[in-house]
Amino acid sequence: MRDKTMIRKTNPTGKMLALTAENAFKRAVAKVVEDHKLTGAPLTIWKDGKVVKVPPEQLSVQESHVEYTVEKRKSRGTTAGAT
Repeated sequence: MRDKTMIRKTNPTGKMLALTAENAFKRAVAKVVEDHKLTGAPLTIWKDGKVVKVPPEQLSVQESHVEYTVEKRKSRGTTAGAT
């Protein structure tokens, strides 16, 4: 069984490591798409079980600026209606 402290581990900025990694991955993908648009090179992707070359004019960068966050959960120590 996994130790829950490993799952909830955070980096020095306080973000969960999984979210930090996901944000970095999204920025990297956006950069690759942007680079292909600027150079005019088609982007090769895997789609529906096949390798497909997407022309640069069909490429669009989506969510390059979005960062995900985690809201703190409310304590489970109390239940509704308890007195």
